[in-house]
Amino acid sequence: MTVLSVVVPSCNTKSHLKACLESLKATLPLSSEVIVVDDGSRDGSARMVADEFPHVRLLRNTQRCGIAGAMNQGLRTARGAYVLFLHTDTHIQSNAVKQMVTFLETNLRYGAVAPRLVRPDGETRKEHMRLPNLWTPLFFGTPLQKALPANREVKRYFAADFDYETDGDVECPSGACLLMRRKALKRESAFDEAMGVAFHEADLCRRLGEAGWRVGYLEGARVVHAGGLTSRQREDYAVEYHRNRLAFYRKHHGEFAAWWVKACVGMTVLEHYVVEFYRRAEGWPEEPLAPVWEQFTGFLRA
Repeated sequence: MTVLSVVVPSCNTKSHLKACLESLKATLPLSSEVIVVDDGSRDGSARMVADEFPHVRLLRNTQRCGIAGAMNQGLRTARGAYVLFLHTDTHIQSNAVKQMVTFLETNLRYGAVAPRLVRPDGETRKEHMRLPNLWTPLFFGTPLQKALPANREVKRYFAADFDYETDGDVECPSGACLLMRRKALKRESAFDEAMGVAFHEADLCRRLGEAGWRVGYLEGARVVHAGGLTSRQREDYAVEYHRNRLAFYRKHHGEFAAWWVKACVGMTVLEHYVVEFYRRAEGWPEEPLAPVWEQFTGFLRA
């Protein structure tokens, strides 16, 4: 019987992927399997996995389907009672995975557990979040945040009060390394593919909470996370981020909430235009406005 399945989505991350798989060799418990979903890579990642890691099950996509779709693919072939979703820019330390598996085996009310993510220099990455609400679009990423950078909603959303030195519950951990109980997933497509690059973790955690599952955090389970790989890879990340955010709000708060998000983004775009017109009046170098307008109108049509 397979106890643990590790699902690693990858797209053009050959060097990161190799280091990640190397770290798994010495840290996985017995009765484990590793599944790499190569999402249309063009850097030789798939060949490297096939040649150097014959024990890894490799799924190849000819066209990119996004991180949420890739993780769903891996999940559909996974046989483990527990499924570890792992990004390629992570490096498992010591017995972190074993600690997380043991936690879920002994804490039956928990549907998922996350480790402490650290930078390569050992500093803790404070990436835990709370679920976005209807105040979040107004106070995060808008002129209001510039005027009130330490506002209450931003502190709540980014879980500024979370104690990373103590085990506990977390509302929405980073998806870079997340161990889940197969029973809590219920279905083969755990991630909503309408949120292909962002908000799929928030959507999953919200659904877990609504189903009565808790999400744990283990401060002693350490996983190195380089971070930022997804956003650096995609030139359209900002556009996709906002589309995914719309999908989240539409799904969980209704159509009115989607228009509310659009209005808040519109406030930010308006500020950008006001600032740019002022810059031009002062004779400063001009920035093109057409691309911003094209992206915003496309966002309004989403």
